[in-house]
Amino acid sequence: MPQSVPPTADVLVIGAGPAGSAAAIVLARAGRSVVMVDKAGFPRDKCCGDGLTTLALRETVLLGLHPEHVPNWQTVHDVWLRSPNGREVHLPMPGGGAFAATTPRRELDDALVGLAKGAGADLHEGCTLVSLDVDELAADPGRRAIAVVETGDGTRHEIGARHVIAADGMWSASRRLLGLGGDGYMGEWHAFRQYVSGVTGPAADRLYVWFDDDLLPGYAWSFPLPGGRANVGFGVLRDGERNGRQMKDLWAGLLDRPHIRAALGPDVEPEGRHTAWPIPAGIDKATLTHGPVLFVGDAARATDVMTGEGIGQALLTGRLAAEAVLGAPSGDVRAVAERYSRTVRSHLLADHRMSLVLGRALARPWVARGAVRLVGLTPWTRRHFVRWMFEDEHRAVIATPRRWHRQFLRRPAPYPDPT
Repeated sequence: MPQSVPPTADVLVIGAGPAGSAAAIVLARAGRSVVMVDKAGFPRDKCCGDGLTTLALRETVLLGLHPEHVPNWQTVHDVWLRSPNGREVHLPMPGGGAFAATTPRRELDDALVGLAKGAGADLHEGCTLVSLDVDELAADPGRRAIAVVETGDGTRHEIGARHVIAADGMWSASRRLLGLGGDGYMGEWHAFRQYVSGVTGPAADRLYVWFDDDLLPGYAWSFPLPGGRANVGFGVLRDGERNGRQMKDLWAGLLDRPHIRAALGPDVEPEGRHTAWPIPAGIDKATLTHGPVLFVGDAARATDVMTGEGIGQALLTGRLAAEAVLGAPSGDVRAVAERYSRTVRSHLLADHRMSLVLGRALARPWVARGAVRLVGLTPWTRRHFVRWMFEDEHRAVIATPRRWHRQFLRRPAPYPDPT
């Protein structure tokens, strides 16, 4: 971190992933002074399936991200599901533009960081948060949270901010330093990922989801990337029965399963090492605020509990945190916290509860088989199920009828085809 780091800012953002960058972009464009700190240097890799749902794409549109900002962006046009009994169903994505895409997280996150810096946010990389002091009841605009960050050479810098947005991941240092628990928490999902090259089979341009018996509740995937590459992996819900060794054993033979090998082609080769990571999906139990601190993204456990997807939720919670800050011009941290908690729960809590119910049902092989069969019955079911998979609004309307509006099944693509 340069010695000229500002000692104060309107908002300190801890973590420069999608959630932190989204918050910084919105705040900086509104004229707020924003300091961002991250322990990594960008570009950096991030363990992820690399898939962008319609929710994620709608959020990136709001932030001004264009596909050309991301070198290996690939729009997904075809999705293939495979049930536990081997039935495959083709789900063509709606026409008119991009409703789903894939992009390596290294590139996506770097592009978002670039937008934040371009908007005026002051990014400092290679910084570890070592202390965070807040006054829970601070209503005086002159009082600030105090954070201390340390660079690789051991130099420490103090930053004061009226508001703090904690976007520092599942094992949030902010949460730990504030004494908010989480010790021993391992998330609701666990996933393995491997980049592969030499993909010559149909997976070169199709997105596959495989519901194999031994992965339920969970699934394996292959997400296409340009140049004959793919992101291949699996995610399973932690059910109290599988341990780490069992999950490693599942991974060991994944690429040799006949249906996966057939999709990838005979010449596929792993790139580097595989990576594994836990995924938090407990927005209903998460602490969203603490005094002037707003938790976003994985720090708020804001991941779809049915699919394990979290980029869209990270972008959404980051934006909502920024809007909560901007919506309280007086700087009242309690008003900011109340607004943020209310809007996050409004957007995500009903979705979460509905996904819990659906996820438990789909954990049964016979239900998964029946669901895939039902999905493939008619062009109508295939067309609308794929929207239901990739756009949370369609799932949430079951639990939140207030979201119904006449055009919600006909919303245009976030990135429409050029005309």
